[in-house]
Amino acid sequence: MSVQERIQSVVDSKPVLLFMKGSPQFPQCGFSGRAVQILQACGADFGSFDVLADEEVRQGIKEFSHWPTIPQLYINGEFVGGSDIMTELYQNGELAEKLQVLQPA
Repeated sequence: MSVQERIQSVVDSKPVLLFMKGSPQFPQCGFSGRAVQILQACGADFGSFDVLADEEVRQGIKEFSHWPTIPQLYINGEFVGGSDIMTELYQNGELAEKLQVLQPA
């Protein structure tokens, strides 16, 4: 299985998935920590993948998304953005709307 296939499999594993440095309980960079705080503030049930534990994925995710930085957020398999975009979407309410669609009625 190629690294791109592995990444697709991880993206498909959860409706909301965050590629980050570290874990939600112990983020290893400020941007990853901010992304976790934003998702928690929205009440999101999300999965995460620690890119520090897999160098192949750490490099491959940048090609997969055509985005040069980590963290990276995916909702329903769609790339949303990194920490700055997440902050902007959170502040204008769009992120909560995207996540709300995923919540059971």
